[in-house]
Amino acid sequence: MMVDSSNPGENSSRPFEPGLKSSSRGSALSSQSRGSDRISVREVSFGHSGSKPVRYGSKGGADSEGFSVSQKEISDEDARLVYINDPLKTNERFEFAGNSIRTGKYSVLTFLPRNLFEQFHRVAYIYFLIIAILNQLPQLAVFGRGVSILPLAFVLLVTAVKDAYEDWRRHRSDKVENNRLASVLVDGQFQEKKWKDIRVGEIVKIHANETIPCDIVLLSTSDPTGVAYVQTINLDGESNLKTRYAKQETLSKLPEKEIITGLIKCEKPNRNIYGFQANMEVDQKRLSLGSSNIVLRGCELKNTSWALGVAVYCGPETKAMLNSSGAPSKRSRLETRMNYEIIILSFFLVALCTVTSVCAAVWLKRHKDELNLLPYYRKLDISEGEVESYNYYGWGLEIVFTFLMSVIVFQVMIPISLYISMELVRVGQAYFMVQDDEMYDEASNSRFQCRALNINEDLGQIKYVFSDKTGTLTENKMEFQCASIWGVDYSKAKASQENEEAGYSVEVDGAVLRPKMKVKVDPELLQLSKSGFENKEGKHICDFFLALAACNTIVPLHVDTSDPEVKLIDYQGESPDEQALAYAAAAYGFVLIERTSGHIVIDIRGEKQRFNVLGMHEFDSDRKRMSVILGYPDNSVKLFVKGADTSMLSVIGKSSNMDIISATKSHLHSYSSLGLRTLVIGMRELNTSEFEQWHFAFESASTALMGRAALLRKVANNIENNLCILGASAIEDKLQQGVPESIESLRTAGIQVWVLTGDKQETAISIGYSSKLLTNNMTQIIINSTNRESCRRSLQDALVMSNKLVTMSGANNSTEQSSVHVTTQIALIIDGTSLVYVLDSELEEQLFQLASKCSVVLCCRVAPLQKAGIVALVKKGSSDMTLAIGDGANDVSMIQMADVGVGISGQEGRQAVMASDFAMGQFRFLVPLLLVHGHWNYQRLGYMILYNFYRNAVLVLVLFWYVLFTAFTLTTAVNEWSSMLYSIIYTSLPTIVVGILDKDLSKRTLRKYPQLYGPGQRHEAYNKTLFWWTMADTLWQSMVIFFGPFFAYWGSSIDVSSIGDLWTLAVVILVNLHLAMDVIRWNWITHASIWGSMVVTFICVMIIDAVPSLPGYWAIFETAGTGLFWLCLLGIVIAALLPRLVVKFIYQYYFPDDIQISREAEKVEDSSRVVVGGGQIEMHPIQVDPSRL
Repeated sequence: MMVDSSNPGENSSRPFEPGLKSSSRGSALSSQSRGSDRISVREVSFGHSGSKPVRYGSKGGADSEGFSVSQKEISDEDARLVYINDPLKTNERFEFAGNSIRTGKYSVLTFLPRNLFEQFHRVAYIYFLIIAILNQLPQLAVFGRGVSILPLAFVLLVTAVKDAYEDWRRHRSDKVENNRLASVLVDGQFQEKKWKDIRVGEIVKIHANETIPCDIVLLSTSDPTGVAYVQTINLDGESNLKTRYAKQETLSKLPEKEIITGLIKCEKPNRNIYGFQANMEVDQKRLSLGSSNIVLRGCELKNTSWALGVAVYCGPETKAMLNSSGAPSKRSRLETRMNYEIIILSFFLVALCTVTSVCAAVWLKRHKDELNLLPYYRKLDISEGEVESYNYYGWGLEIVFTFLMSVIVFQVMIPISLYISMELVRVGQAYFMVQDDEMYDEASNSRFQCRALNINEDLGQIKYVFSDKTGTLTENKMEFQCASIWGVDYSKAKASQENEEAGYSVEVDGAVLRPKMKVKVDPELLQLSKSGFENKEGKHICDFFLALAACNTIVPLHVDTSDPEVKLIDYQGESPDEQALAYAAAAYGFVLIERTSGHIVIDIRGEKQRFNVLGMHEFDSDRKRMSVILGYPDNSVKLFVKGADTSMLSVIGKSSNMDIISATKSHLHSYSSLGLRTLVIGMRELNTSEFEQWHFAFESASTALMGRAALLRKVANNIENNLCILGASAIEDKLQQGVPESIESLRTAGIQVWVLTGDKQETAISIGYSSKLLTNNMTQIIINSTNRESCRRSLQDALVMSNKLVTMSGANNSTEQSSVHVTTQIALIIDGTSLVYVLDSELEEQLFQLASKCSVVLCCRVAPLQKAGIVALVKKGSSDMTLAIGDGANDVSMIQMADVGVGISGQEGRQAVMASDFAMGQFRFLVPLLLVHGHWNYQRLGYMILYNFYRNAVLVLVLFWYVLFTAFTLTTAVNEWSSMLYSIIYTSLPTIVVGILDKDLSKRTLRKYPQLYGPGQRHEAYNKTLFWWTMADTLWQSMVIFFGPFFAYWGSSIDVSSIGDLWTLAVVILVNLHLAMDVIRWNWITHASIWGSMVVTFICVMIIDAVPSLPGYWAIFETAGTGLFWLCLLGIVIAALLPRLVVKFIYQYYFPDDIQISREAEKVEDSSRVVVGGGQIEMHPIQVDPSRL
């Protein structure tokens, strides 16, 4: 994959696969020349930083980690020794893993203990288990022993069944995978063998379109040059073909005719799918192996009849399996904050139990002389015969038992049903997010994916959005726009729109070959390219387009069409940049039609020419260049180089025409200002001595056992100098549809959007303006520092300037008499070099202070680790929620670092998607995701948690009041079955339904007024104030429920069961009516759940009281037959809900917030009474709290 000068940092982390080489030496070169940056990028993604802290700002970053690997000699102790075609000897010393895989978590024997162990990681479950155990003791038995264990058992059973089903599906998939067949060499013959039986050291034969069963080192292929084409879509999601190579020394060996022997010494199994280091000894020759020589499990063989390879990693040790673990689990911020209230409720529970036990102790002291005859505390034995135990255990133990019995009775203060209710609500919310047609991407035919169900509500609290640019804000579909060749700018025709789309075609073997994509061409440049080498200008143009056609890793595929005489050339590349440049070269008559490991064939204006590929140095993050050495038919040798302007301009020869260099620089600046991605092209002719010197150095470096990557990089740097500049190319990466509008909506919602890109500064600023991230009235602060001291001074100066601007803005606002809020918006633009000195240093705090005062932050030329470091910086300095969105492998570390990670399923594979919490097809879907679904999810879950606290606390307080009037004996008036069913059947369904379906505002209103997202950022739906108001309301309602019937039936002969049934029904009716008062959007499901729950409660109470063996037989039928019973129910509902109704009316009528105003506007057709001018609702402005700065 090639990287242009506008995006070296960003693309440096994307997968670079080996190019096409003329020999085994070439494959070693390409694989090692980029080895260090491969390892560096993936280490954060896969968690391989080990015990060392990740240094985000380090210039080397994790490159140094990968580089150190290449510096180590692979000793016998640290290496895996694989004897080719000898699995017995290979596994003799160490029994390597077999090829059987297992992704299931459980077995039949381990399921129960392991699943229970995992479930009891929730402290609440341990709490309820202790409660159930205490209730089994005779001295503490309050409820029936079976009844007390049922709620916890139900929750555990539901979760266990779900986990068992998911694991059964995994086991079924494993069985299918392990029983697939592959051709394995056994006793000189290839035989069918199940995948699970393949062992390390065996030779495997793969046929076209077959999947690779294990990680194999290629020995030979059907291609005479040893090239094999593989598709890695199952591994990293990329559909483009990759090239892999067999060593020249093993190509001619056929196992059916001769015995193949040898030794492979390779590194131990690791997760780095883009790196491989090994040596192979064959025929007394030691050959170096790299990532271009290994094919990983899960890849498919394409466009190659067959390939032979020796298994080096099998089963769980394959790189695919080592990378099969998902992204780190994240916990909802709302659930984390909920723990604070859980702790408060726990202290409240302890307080209730302490009050009960202390009061019981006082009562026992006062009535110690009466305990002989009291039924609860009988001390005197008046029965006949011996009685071994008595109900009284002494004053001290009675206090302890009373406390523990109180815990059992009041246990529902901690709502066990809340956890499972939240899980069910999140599943329902995820379903509606997935089914939302506004987040359906027609281009990729993909719907929104909810990959993490436990953080749905976090989508409604986001304050910072960190976005990649290429492929996230832009389409990552590159289109060649213009070029600067030998100091001449060929872009004027673009502005005049006189250019035409060209589809150049060539004839090969009687068939017409036509590039699959057409490219707009410059008529003047097209005419000049036809002149060939007739003049000096034409020669430079030919060299320029020859570099575009040859200096890449493009694989040209010939695709059949409906016309048998016409075929399309499909350029398969690992980068959209490379594809765009190859199609551009074809449009101007330089058509790449064939590529092998040793040569390429290019049709130049109708004349086929074959060039030998003598060497290739692919891109690495240090050089930021790619080069190819071509052997011409006339035996001349030329070096073509392309890369980022920062790296290319430094290697241009001093004897070059300075006017051409200056003109090219000017053109580069103008292209970047238009938002185009740029590359600089250069070349150099090598004489015999230079080539031989390079060849010798290359030979030595590629066979070195220590420091191979550094040596190869040095060889590349030595040859890539004193270049003659040919020109520069410019590629357009268009913005995705709806990006400017989306960014504007997010900023209106009070969300700060930071763009982190590897592009050069001019390109990033241009995209910033076109995407409405930057505006003309913003004050830009640009920090480009080359050392720590200058970076410190720049930050200090920027802080002083920002403070002045904020102060001036505040002064203007204080003197402004109108209602218009005037603010000075600041945009911070900082490059990756400056971030090297800022991150992981004392300057971090200064950067965060500066960024906090800015409306926009744009980071250019940043490396993948720096992206993660910036997110970590904001998380460290602020408690606000962060979201990272990206589409490539270079965004994985950023996505995993943020509170919420969103992956774009774009052109760069699925690495970002696989590491994300949510995935979607377009950036613009972020608006409905956050402003609509995020708002709904947060409002619902926040209300649901408070409601569950209230619902359970009401019942507990009613039980507590009853204890105070029954000598603190912990007897309960509420039937034990009703206590158990209260949270499971009586009241659970309505809160789940409302949590999934209720909508405080319509989608249209939320999209129209992004300010309505603010309540989530300010935590208005769930906070400490609301919690304490809820508890106060709960206290009042519990007193009304208890004391209303208490005084109404004072002096009557009503029994405990009868008044207990009244209290049960009153609590259920009240909490459901309480919920009904807060429902905004009614539908038949909501009606059925709320009113149905009341009906079901009546039915259950009647069934329980109709069972003769249970206490309270026929109680409800006798009590409900009196008018006082129904009068009490009515009076309880009115008295309990009246204060809440009054407060709600006053608050909404006299102190309405934006949500309530918008809700009223939705209710009436004539909005003139509730809107301000032109049908627009007046919203509170989004202001930054100065105290936070």
